Amino acid sequence: MAATSEQVQTLEQVLAERTRPGALYQRRENNDVVCFACGHRCLIRSGRPGICKVRFNREGTLMVPFDYVAALQCDPIEKKPFFHALPGTDALSFGMLGCDLHCAYCQNWLTSQALRDPNALAPPQDASAESLVRLAERYRASTVASTYNEPLITSEWAVEVFQLARQRGLKTAYISNGNGTPEVLEYLRPWVDLYKVDLKSFRDRAYRQLGAKLESVLETIQRLHRMGFWLEIVTLIVPGFNDSEAELREIAQFLAGISLDIPWHVTAFHSDYKMQDHRDTAVDTLVRAAEIGMKEGLHFVYAGNLPGRVGRYENTYCPGCGALLIERFGYQIRQLRIRGGACPDCQRPIPGVWN
Repeated sequence: MAATSEQVQTLEQVLAERTRPGALYQRRENNDVVCFACGHRCLIRSGRPGICKVRFNREGTLMVPFDYVAALQCDPIEKKPFFHALPGTDALSFGMLGCDLHCAYCQNWLTSQALRDPNALAPPQDASAESLVRLAERYRASTVASTYNEPLITSEWAVEVFQLARQRGLKTAYISNGNGTPEVLEYLRPWVDLYKVDLKSFRDRAYRQLGAKLESVLETIQRLHRMGFWLEIVTLIVPGFNDSEAELREIAQFLAGISLDIPWHVTAFHSDYKMQDHRDTAVDTLVRAAEIGMKEGLHFVYAGNLPGRVGRYENTYCPGCGALLIERFGYQIRQLRIRGGACPDCQRPIPGVWN
């Protein structure tokens, strides 16, 4: 049953009670503020929210989400997906509500679109940084990950969680659309180890349909690499949207121009949310995309979401001698041969976070 406008308003009120003054903004005249959390750089009038709907201006102070989660699960780190970070371990994954984009095929729309779509309801549950880190320790997770909604718009909360997680020896991760700013990345850099970006298209027109600008995402990817985050890129291959050979080649060339060592995951789309008119991604489409990445010189290209059907593109091989280093089936690690961050056969260093 669809929620009524009164129920949506109640959710807004509930979330407003779970806020604190933010850090990623600048005050302007007349109690206006400019938010730096994402690439929209919203100018927010007093009493109004930003595009994300969860950061709002209270008389010249930007209030931001704190002290709750709307989704919480312990996942294999390969599901995030990170293939070059602590293979075979788990990530305690938490999310809040809201997003700065409105992708028609969003697979986390119950959390990301909760304040835009009355059918998307994921009630918040009170949480503290301490409670989340204790859960990670209880389940022997290696990593605490901000995901399920767009983490950039809840960065102040993530940093509070990550500061404590780091003190307890855990790694930290962002699973993000990459619509960032220099300010938010500087804010995150001391506290975020791993960063996954969804590079959804290489066409600005397509990005504007989703609610962002391609330029902002490309600049964020370049900046993340320069700043030393461990970076992996995912492109969900949507038939008829971003699966042309030309576009896939341009994505691969862009990544190769930054570093041949950036892992690129091409993953399979299935019809979801408001995009029910596109067919699911075929196996040969994923393999073709992976082959394009390899032809452009990328050392690590992976085809995901179709376990056992994409051949070598589930595994990690040494770009020097070709030795099999990590054998996978879906999220399962069947063989892990990396030793001391290097290939055991030719001793070539393999980029990633292995310890």
